[in-house]
This record gives sequence, C-alpha cells and structure tokens, in this order.
Amino acid sequence: MLTLLAKLFIALNSENSPKQISYAIALGMIIGLTPMLSLHNLVVLLLAFLVRVHLGAFFVGWTVFSILGLLFAPLFASLGHYLLTMPSLAGMWDALYQSTFMRLAHFHHTSTLGSLVVCLILFFPLVFLLNYLIAEYRTHIMTYVLKFRIVQTLKASKIYKLYNQLQGA
Repeated sequence: MLTLLAKLFIALNSENSPKQISYAIALGMIIGLTPMLSLHNLVVLLLAFLVRVHLGAFFVGWTVFSILGLLFAPLFASLGHYLLTMPSLAGMWDALYQSTFMRLAHFHHTSTLGSLVVCLILFFPLVFLLNYLIAEYRTHIMTYVLKFRIVQTLKASKIYKLYNQLQGA
C-alpha cells in the first residue's frame, strides 16, 4: 500500500503533464472496474503501452479501481442485466452475439456490460477532474511543500543529485 502511495506521489511530482497522468488513471479505471478477461481490456492495455501515459499512474489506477470494482460489482451486474433485457435493444444484442468477434468481447455478460458502460460514461469526466486536481496540487500544495527547509536540504544533498542523474539516464 505504501509503494502505491509512493508511486502516486512520484507521478504527481514528476514533470509529466497532468493530461498524461489523468489519462493513465482513467485507462487504469477501465481495466480495474471491468472483468479482466475481456477483449476491450486487451485494447486498453495496448493503448496504455503505445500512447505516452505515465505507467506508474496507470498501475496505481488499475489497483485502486480493482478494489472499487469488487465493491460495485453487484451494481454493475444489475445495470448490465437491465440493458440486456431491454426489449428495444434485443435485436442489437442478438446481432452482436451472432458475430464471433463480438462474442469474444463478452458483452453478453451482465457484469462486463454494466461495468464497461459505467467506465465509458465516467472516462472523460474523470480525466477532466483529475487534470484540474493535479494542476491545483502542483500550484498550491507542491509549491508549499518545496518551501520547507528539510525539503530544500534533501534536494541539495548528493543522494538526491545522484538520484536525478540516474533517473535522467
């Protein structure tokens, strides 16, 4: 748990843009909230490795949202059941299930469908909220902490300079 917290603070204090961190956590949300063995998770995982996002924040988001996913799994399953049993959508679900490719996506499973719908609804609001929170953190809290004498002393030490050299290499 402490390593996750440390990775989160490293990501927040890094020179990566807030968008990279926000998108990483939002992609981690998709993998964390939805069942693991799904086709869309493979796409999200490939996207996270191909696009420039902060991988530490991605794995932190994945872990945190996996825990939340366990808590909200019954709600996701009820939403998926509601969507799958809607008479107006029956033709669409039947057509999707007839396709082998879409059958691999597991949209016929209530928990997969419900959690993916929630993730797609929450994706961009989460990105915008995290963007705002990271920018506020960096302008208010991080600048306040950097003013402490102990932080300035640690940053002036040889160990910190060596750490920066190794990190840049």
